[in-house]
Amino acid sequence: MASSKLHPDSAILIIGAGVFGLSTALWLARGGYKNVTVVDMQDTAASGYNPDTVDSASADINKIIRFSYGAEIDYQRLAMQAAAEWEDWNNQFAATTDASGLPADLRPDGAGLGERKLWRNCGMLRMSDGYQLSEVELRTLENMEKEGIREFQFRTDDPIDIDRAEKRQWGHKMDPCHRQERFGVHKAVLDSTAGFVVAYKSCSWAKYLAEKAGVKFILDPLRGKVIDISRSGDAVHEETPLVKTADGGGWTPSLLPEVSQLLETTAGSVVTIRVPQERQDLWERYSASNFPVITWRMDEGNGIYSFPRDEEGIVKIGYRKTKWTNYDDVNGLRISVPKTAHVTEKKETRIPITALEGIKGKLTHSWPEYIMTNLPDLAEFGLHSTKLCWYTDSIDNSFLVDYVPGRPGVAVCSGGSGHGFKFLPILGREVVKILEGQGESTPYGKLWGWRGADMTKGRNGLEEGEDGPRVLAKHRMASPQDWKI
Repeated sequence: MASSKLHPDSAILIIGAGVFGLSTALWLARGGYKNVTVVDMQDTAASGYNPDTVDSASADINKIIRFSYGAEIDYQRLAMQAAAEWEDWNNQFAATTDASGLPADLRPDGAGLGERKLWRNCGMLRMSDGYQLSEVELRTLENMEKEGIREFQFRTDDPIDIDRAEKRQWGHKMDPCHRQERFGVHKAVLDSTAGFVVAYKSCSWAKYLAEKAGVKFILDPLRGKVIDISRSGDAVHEETPLVKTADGGGWTPSLLPEVSQLLETTAGSVVTIRVPQERQDLWERYSASNFPVITWRMDEGNGIYSFPRDEEGIVKIGYRKTKWTNYDDVNGLRISVPKTAHVTEKKETRIPITALEGIKGKLTHSWPEYIMTNLPDLAEFGLHSTKLCWYTDSIDNSFLVDYVPGRPGVAVCSGGSGHGFKFLPILGREVVKILEGQGESTPYGKLWGWRGADMTKGRNGLEEGEDGPRVLAKHRMASPQDWKI
C-alpha cells in the first residue's frame, strides 16, 4: 500500500510495544487515526514494563537523556525538542493523582514509586581519560554554541565555565570521582541540561497516554506474537491491518529479513551494584541530587556509562565497547537474534568476561577499567546482577523508518542503536510524517529512509557476520563467581 492511501480509518497494526511502537501509536492517535492496534508477545501492562520480568531494551530501570551528538546536529535538535516534551510529561505525571485511571505501577500510592518524576535533570558528565577533550566533544561544544545552549555546558578545564557552574549550583558535580585529586588531571564537560529517565515507568506512562487517545493493545504470548509478515500484504492478524509497522527491539531482523543488511541484533553489557541504605555516606553520595550520569571514554572506543543510584539503591553501569551478536537460523538465514533472560528459548543473564573485567577493574587490558578507576568506594559491595541488553543496531547508527521495498503496506520503524529512548515523547511525530509521505520534506525522513548498505556513512560492524569477533559463542561468559571486585 502506498503511503498516499493512508487515511484516518486505516487499520494500522504496530508490532512491538517498545519505544518505537509506543511513540508511533501515540502520535498516530493524536493525528486522528482511529484504528491503531499495538501487539506484543509480552504482557507489559500487567508487569508495568518491569525489567525483572520483561525482555526489552525499553523495559529498563533508567536511560540517559543527552543532547551531545558531535556533528549530528539533527539528532541534537530533536533531543532538545524531546527534552521539552519530557518536562511536560513530568508535569502531567505529577498532576495525575486520580488512581482510578492510572496503571497500578504509576499510582501515587504505588509501591516504590517515590518522587513523581519520569525524568531527572541530574546532569551528565562526559569524561575523557586523557589530557585533552576528543574531537567529537569539541565538535559537540561548537554545535551547542551555534544553537545557543553552550552556556549550559561546563568544561572542567575552563575557569569561566567552572565559575558559572558554581554560581548555578552545579559545581559539586564537576568532578564527583575526584579525578583531579587522585590523578592530577580531569578533562570533562558537564551538561546541566541532561540526566536520565526512569525507563519502565516512562513506557508505562506512554502506554497510558496512547490508550487514552484510543490506541488498542493486545499483549499476549500467543495473540500478540507475530512470527511472520506476509510478503503479499495478507493479514498477520485477524483484523487485517493495512499498515504494519515492524518494531520489537532485537527481533526486527527476524521478522523482516530484508533489513538484515541494514539492521543487526546486538547486545550491550550491563551490571548493577546495590548500595545499602544503612551506608548513608554512599547513599547520599550516589543520589541523583549529588551524582550525575557519567559517560567515560565514549568517544575513544571504550564506551562505559553509569547512573546515580535509584530508589532501591541500584547503580547501573553499562559497557558499550563491544556490542555482542548471537547467530542462529531464522527462515533459512543466519542472523543475530536475542538470547534473553525470560522470553527466548535459549536464555542468558550472563555477560562476557571481557565486558565484566572492563567494568569492574581487573587489569587485563591496556586501558584502565571503570569501577576501580572512577568508583572505587563501590568495590566492597561486589556486583548485584548482570544482564545483556538487546537492541537493534543500524548499519550507521541512524534509525530506519520507511516503507519496506516490495512489501505493500509494511513499514519498518527500528534501529534505535542504543540512543533511541530519549526520543520517546516525540519520535512518533516524525514517524507519522514519514508514513504519510512527507519524509522527503523533513530532515529525519531523509536521515532515516531506506538506504543501501554501500551508501551509508559507516558499517558499524555488520559486515563481520558470524565470522566476526563479537559473537557470544566465542567468549567465556562470566558467572557469579566472577562478580567480586
